[in-house]
Amino acid sequence: MEKLEQIYEGKAKKVFATSDPELLIVEYKDDATAFNGKKRGSIAGKGRINNRMSNALMRRLASSGVPTHLVRELSERETLVKKVKIVPLEVIVRNISAGSFCKRYGFPEGVRFEKPTVEYSYKNDELNDPLIVPSHVLAMKLASPEELRTIEDYALRVDEVLSAFWLDCGVTLVDFKLEFGRLPDGTIILADEISPDTCRLWDVKTGEKLDKDRFRLDLGGVEDAYREIMARLEAAENA
Repeated sequence: MEKLEQIYEGKAKKVFATSDPELLIVEYKDDATAFNGKKRGSIAGKGRINNRMSNALMRRLASSGVPTHLVRELSERETLVKKVKIVPLEVIVRNISAGSFCKRYGFPEGVRFEKPTVEYSYKNDELNDPLIVPSHVLAMKLASPEELRTIEDYALRVDEVLSAFWLDCGVTLVDFKLEFGRLPDGTIILADEISPDTCRLWDVKTGEKLDKDRFRLDLGGVEDAYREIMARLEAAENA
């Protein structure tokens, strides 16, 4: 598989074309951003951790019935993925109140919900990824009713599988963001990444934050948190 020209660079990844028009190579960076790019920095080793963690979790999800874009891991920072057309929605699943949910509603952090909530943001950097309701998704033709049902079903399945996995690692899955894409035949699959950049992960016993909130909130120990969460994942994978 030949790696060709770079076709995209985002906040956390670069994307390259390949000699197969249906496949891309994603390269994970150490760059870190928060608050829609208003805060910028770097987290040493983040790209390697996010690449390997995302791939491990996507393999687990694929075996549990959630199709993903993962083809194979190429190196510590590079992965071969299926080319998709991204559905312009960020899908956020919440088990416990945190982050923008608390800020938006003046709600206390740390309240466990009776059941997971699912919300959508319109992927548009210029508009700061505004919250969007399903009827507006349909009105704007960002997704069809069938696609939206599929996306929500997959998102809740991801929550079920990963909540159980992380609990075995002594970690609470607080919330997370997903992105989905369409294959050329229209099939919806999970894309993007699943990592401490896109999930809130708290230690079960202490409540310590083991994710990008340490960077967002200037809590310190960012690299240590990423290494710790990766070590727990690897221990579970090798058990």
